[in-house]
Amino acid sequence: MGEFKVHRVRFFNYIPSGIRCVAYNNQSNRLAVSRTDGTVEIYNLSANYFQEKFFPGHESRATEALCWAKGQRLFSAGLNGEIIEYDLQALNIKYAVDAFGGPIWSMAVSPHGSQLLVGCEDGSVKLFQITPDKIQFERNFDRQKSRILSLSWHPSGTHVAAGSIDYISVFDVKSGSAVHKMLVDRQYMGVSKRKCIIWGVAFLSDGTVISVDSAGKVQFWDSATGTLVKNHLIANADVQSIAVSDQEDSFVVGTAEGTVFHFQLVSVTSNSSEKQWVRTKPFQHHTHDVRAVAHSPTALISGGTDTHLVIRPLMEKVEVKNYDAALRKITFPHRRLISCSKKRQLLLFQFTHHLELWRLGSTVATGKNGDTLPLSRDADHLLHLKTKGPENIICSCISPCGSWIAYSTTSRFFLYRLNYEHDNISLQRVSKMPAFLRSALQILFSEDSAKLFVASNQGSLHVIRLLEGSFKHLHTFQPQSGTVESMCLLAVSPDGNWLASSGTSAGVHVYNIKHLKLHCTVPSYNFPVTALAIAPNTNNLVIAHSDQQVFEYSIPDKQYTEWSRTIQKQGCYQEAYRPCL
Repeated sequence: MGEFKVHRVRFFNYIPSGIRCVAYNNQSNRLAVSRTDGTVEIYNLSANYFQEKFFPGHESRATEALCWAKGQRLFSAGLNGEIIEYDLQALNIKYAVDAFGGPIWSMAVSPHGSQLLVGCEDGSVKLFQITPDKIQFERNFDRQKSRILSLSWHPSGTHVAAGSIDYISVFDVKSGSAVHKMLVDRQYMGVSKRKCIIWGVAFLSDGTVISVDSAGKVQFWDSATGTLVKNHLIANADVQSIAVSDQEDSFVVGTAEGTVFHFQLVSVTSNSSEKQWVRTKPFQHHTHDVRAVAHSPTALISGGTDTHLVIRPLMEKVEVKNYDAALRKITFPHRRLISCSKKRQLLLFQFTHHLELWRLGSTVATGKNGDTLPLSRDADHLLHLKTKGPENIICSCISPCGSWIAYSTTSRFFLYRLNYEHDNISLQRVSKMPAFLRSALQILFSEDSAKLFVASNQGSLHVIRLLEGSFKHLHTFQPQSGTVESMCLLAVSPDGNWLASSGTSAGVHVYNIKHLKLHCTVPSYNFPVTALAIAPNTNNLVIAHSDQQVFEYSIPDKQYTEWSRTIQKQGCYQEAYRPCL
């Protein structure tokens, strides 16, 4: 392999945003996660919990609710008063509708997936019909005195429970009238509080309403009579979230102390058919507020202020005790936030609203294998480039020569030329960038820094030639078979002849840059692609998938290499070590 030095970079001060909402889709086994900066992420739980899609945030979008509807449609709502539907193919916002009730605090989709409810700041509960193309306002329910902080449908779709401040309302969906109002006890540890906030409600098939509140209580209500059945004091702080399993035999709650509690419906005695709710398992995997929880058939999912997404498998539900049975704690995004200029030893760091350019430190010391060498020159912070406007940065890249920086937001694409004079850097923005470069999902420079490749959210791939302070559009590769699948990964060969791209599915396409045409398509695989690279000497494409399988594909021969075939037959751990490409 040869000798090389490893530089441990400790000056990328990336801080993920806290988790505000999670929504689990049982049909597709996917999890949607919204963060405090407005970003929405989608994880494929069947693909080793891989983050396969994300929607960039916006300063004006503070998401308070997230839910899935029939037909794999994803909606969110927040404090700007808008209901948003996301385009899961183009990875952008399909449309936004103002609910005209002020900030939206809660949202729930009907059991059949055809209706949408939102709870607003002005105390209104608004019902929308979900049509094939949009949502349409249907009617208002009886207005309440305070904001609606939580909503839950009865599985039959005939009634709705709404949590507010100091009380829970039960509505008849057909008439929109409140049929019951259940007052919550303000007592907390023997002391009467001024307000009791109902952070979450869950409506069960037998008519039981489960509520969690700011007094640290989990309470069970009879919706038919409007009376309290049972009370559990579980925390010295707010209980902020609740999620129930599809079988309604267990539920999970999250507290402001960072604790997650698991409740199960168990028989009173071994021979009895009578069952009761019992708190069985407390988990302490968070350091701060657990703002959101979800319950999949095999795991408890939680997230909160400490930014961690925690997936804790239910061991009694996991059939095979393998890697799927391990506790997962996901913090960092599954996308590139760092790019490198090899020639100038520069690193470009991407943050939510700015970019930082650093020069690596260097050393003149020598040593033997494994030694830590002292720096003779520390790392230098050369540039702080702040974006204008409320949109988050989607992607960014620095050219190998260090003379170009490009980044994209939802509505604008930016290209800068960098000039170096001793220790000073001057920045020149390239004006009049074409509109089709907007909403780029991935940016990559060629090895000689002469070309720029831009993958759009419409599935097209643009090739740009870079000139001195300007550019020229060379070609656009259109999406295959009329699809609009977004391209999320790019890899270019060191000789500049080949470009590989992968979308949100498992497909990988290879393009000939010299002749500007599609060269081949790699056979599809069941799991999504997580990383791409093209070897410098052989032009072999190395593909890593979310199930931890690695393939090597010969671009000139349009087939898998012999090494790759051997690996698939024998397994990675039985194959002899292969020298680094």
